Amino acid sequence: MTSRRRAGGGRARSLEGRVRAQQPVADHVAPTLEFADGTPYDHYVAAQALHGLQRPLTDVPEERAFLVTTQVMELYFGLIRSEWWLAQRLLDADEVVPATAVLGRSVRYFEALNASWAALSWLTPAQFNAFRDALGEASGFQSAMYRHLEFLLGNKSEPLTRPHRRSPKVYQELLEALGRPSLYDSVLALLARRGYEMPSPGDPAEEYVPKPLVEDAWVEVYAERGPGDELWALAETLTDVSERFSDWRYRHLMSVRRSMGAKPGSGGSSGLTWLERSLRRDVFPELWSARTRM
Repeated sequence: MTSRRRAGGGRARSLEGRVRAQQPVADHVAPTLEFADGTPYDHYVAAQALHGLQRPLTDVPEERAFLVTTQVMELYFGLIRSEWWLAQRLLDADEVVPATAVLGRSVRYFEALNASWAALSWLTPAQFNAFRDALGEASGFQSAMYRHLEFLLGNKSEPLTRPHRRSPKVYQELLEALGRPSLYDSVLALLARRGYEMPSPGDPAEEYVPKPLVEDAWVEVYAERGPGDELWALAETLTDVSERFSDWRYRHLMSVRRSMGAKPGSGGSSGLTWLERSLRRDVFPELWSARTRM
């Protein structure tokens, strides 16, 4: 099905290219201004639908910036998830170089995602408090797409799926993600296939905990390999992913600290304390602990 869809898309693009090539040269002096049914841009981007999704709950001007920034982050979460799924499939197929390239792309997406926090860096407690009560119990803690990223990184937790029980499709997708091997699980399975001693796989639904054998393997990768080697490049790119994810957590923490201090979170969490605890939990932990032994 995928190949047919791609093939069909290729034929459509080729046809459009021939049509453009056959148009008079004069047509290229100015953009096309008349269309039979809306604009091709809106058909593709759904710009009107996107702009219609901003529905502030108050007339406080600052709320729109908060809402738009949050929605932009959600779009990036979805993009990164799709890229990590692709990288995982490639790793499972021993396609290390393409998988590393995909993970490298996701690092760039994180740079843009992390930059989104700057759009809220001006938000003072007084400005946030002006519309915060209207949010009720809504909290970024409840983002299902962010939870998918956490699960892919090995930060598994069944209780954190429970806020979504009343949304059957979302809840089922999270339960499936909880029970599937993480991206890091796929990396460790790859190392095992390459001859590195690995611990026996555990329950994929359990949160990943550091293991000495995994640290030994990364120390060996760095000791025996170097730039130009695919496992070395994979290790460095995974470290980039971990670092950028930690950057996101830190920027989230500082944004909360700046706009609301240590108040409890609107979703019922301890707010700043919860974020500080999350920040201390390393992603791909042995890639960091191995550096002490190098």
